[in-house]
Amino acid sequence: MRGAPGVNAVIQARSTSTRLPGKVLRPLAGRSVLGWVVRAAATAPGVDQVIVATSADASDDAVAAEAASCGAAVVRGPLDDVLARFALALDEHPADAVIRLTADCPLLDPSLIGQLATLWRAQPSLDYVSTTLVRTLPRGFDAELVRASALAEQVATATGAHREHVTSGIYSQPSRYACTGIVVSPAADDLRVTLDTAEDWALLEAVVAELGDRVGDWRAVVALLRSRPDLVALNAEVEQKKVGQ
Repeated sequence: MRGAPGVNAVIQARSTSTRLPGKVLRPLAGRSVLGWVVRAAATAPGVDQVIVATSADASDDAVAAEAASCGAAVVRGPLDDVLARFALALDEHPADAVIRLTADCPLLDPSLIGQLATLWRAQPSLDYVSTTLVRTLPRGFDAELVRASALAEQVATATGAHREHVTSGIYSQPSRYACTGIVVSPAADDLRVTLDTAEDWALLEAVVAELGDRVGDWRAVVALLRSRPDLVALNAEVEQKKVGQ
């Protein structure tokens, strides 16, 4: 008799970031940024397996090696077709749903990742569950669960930017796909703890210096930043790249 529907976490990672090359391999309090993300996914309740999906390009050999050293399974596919990498992850490690994470969010909170799995298992007809459908959390706590069949549809039909952004072809069609999300109050979506620029790095180093090398806790991060406007100012001028750019 089969148990609960399987949910895998798939972390997309590459070394060729345009704004901060090699960012996912940077050391942060003794472990790589990618290592922080793998740890968060591995400790999230309800996640069955952690897979890092990187490219087959030689530039990502070090990413694949680091992912394996952190205990994650590794799949390698096209550099610019991220959706194809997720398809490989599902082919090699079958699951009923996958949680999409990005390797540039070292402070990811395992409890939020676990909430996605819990919500979806309670209502497995949902195609998409995320922390970003209505953004109330700081950027950097992004996690998205996609039902495997919905992802397979995207693999077969998505074009252009939807192949890079993996889930945009799903949440942009709410009449076709059943979507829901996690919201928190009071909102903290004005804050930014993702890694895309040197300014972001300065903030992350400062946050980790205060909170230590531990799995992410979004409430602790928000409380720290609300009490330290000097830290918030470090990356307040950074603009997030838009979908399709």
